[in-house]
This record gives sequence, C-alpha cells and structure tokens, in this order.
Amino acid sequence: MSGILYFVPTPVGNLEDMTFRAVKVLKGVDYILCEDTRTSGVLLKHYEISKPLKSYHLHNEHQATQKVIDDLKNGQNIAIITDAGTPGISDPGYLLSKACADENLEMICLPGATALIPALVVSGLPNNEFLFAGFLPQKKGRQTKLKQLAEEKKTIVLYESPHKINTTLEQIKEFFGEETKASLSREISKKFEETKRGTINELIEFSKSKTLKGEIVLIVNNSL
Repeated sequence: MSGILYFVPTPVGNLEDMTFRAVKVLKGVDYILCEDTRTSGVLLKHYEISKPLKSYHLHNEHQATQKVIDDLKNGQNIAIITDAGTPGISDPGYLLSKACADENLEMICLPGATALIPALVVSGLPNNEFLFAGFLPQKKGRQTKLKQLAEEKKTIVLYESPHKINTTLEQIKEFFGEETKASLSREISKKFEETKRGTINELIEFSKSKTLKGEIVLIVNNSL
C-alpha cells in the first residue's frame, strides 16, 4: 500500500499560526522534506517534532523527486514544508505534486498559513475575483508580463522582495497608470507587520521614504 504525501503550511511569521493538525501530521510521518534544514529545525524544535529532515528546494527538486516517489510507493508517509507558507505557492512543491498526480499517489494539502490571503483581505480592494501572479519575471519577459497584467480587470496579487519593490512600483505606474489603486503589505504575521494603501504614486512615495524589510505582498487594481 502506497504512502501519503502531505503538503503542510508553516507560519509566515508568528509561530502560533501553526495548526494543531499540522503538528500532528509532522509528528506522524516517516520524514519531512524542507527547503532549509536549519530554518525548519527551529520550527520543529519549537513544537518538539523529531523526524528526519531531507533537503528539497528549487536547486535539487528535479533530482530529488523520483526518490520521494519511490518512497511513497514503498508505503512511507512523507510531509513537505517550506521556510514559510504553503508548499507549491511560489515555493518548491509543484514538481512533486505533478509527479504524484502522474503516478496516482495520494496527496493531502492542509489548509494554513500563506501570505497572499491576509494581504488581499486587508487591502480594501475587490477580492471576490483575483489573479495571483506571484513573482514577476526578473528580466526576460518582465515587460510582456506587465503589459498582460495591465489589461486585467481583476485585482492582482504579486510577491516582491524589498530590494526590488521600488523598481516594480515604478513599472506598475508606467504600465498601469499613476491612479492605479494598490496596497502594500509586509512582515505579515510578524511584530512589525504593516500595510499601506493608496494610489501607486502614494505607494512609491511611501516606499522611497523608508527602507522596507521583509517579504512584500503587493495588491493592485486599475479598474476602479
């Protein structure tokens, strides 16, 4: 009988965002796949979870996936976690999910922490329909993607890093227009959590007035 692959969300900030079910699942599997054993080790120690950790990240997932599939076929139950949030959402996990689907192996994804939903809810922008675009392409295809997104009438959710946020905001102004409504959330579920709402011009002024730290979720809507 084949084992089960569990996708287990981990806190994006506050460790108390971990669910009881997530802790129970991690304590019950044969081993845990993680992006960084040191980062995950802190979380697992906090919840007194003692299970073998195996690295599974963007640089080795192609090579590591088949071994995981073989272990699942041999009846092992395995969990995959990332440094923060839900595996597969702008993090490693998709390749493994596809491989399991191709092999008709059982997968269960626990509901839990992710950065995009809290940021979307507090943005004050329409959230009945939205498009999650993740990280924009770094170079090749970036302008093409921005042109496509500028035609979108739904609210758009983007992830961005602190050192690129000013460039991204300026590009959104260029492609979407300076009156575009937006919301910028950072440090979600952490001590210095902060959200700034306004036009894209107001967000550019805000971003340039201080050094932003932590991963950023940018919510944009140019149909209002």
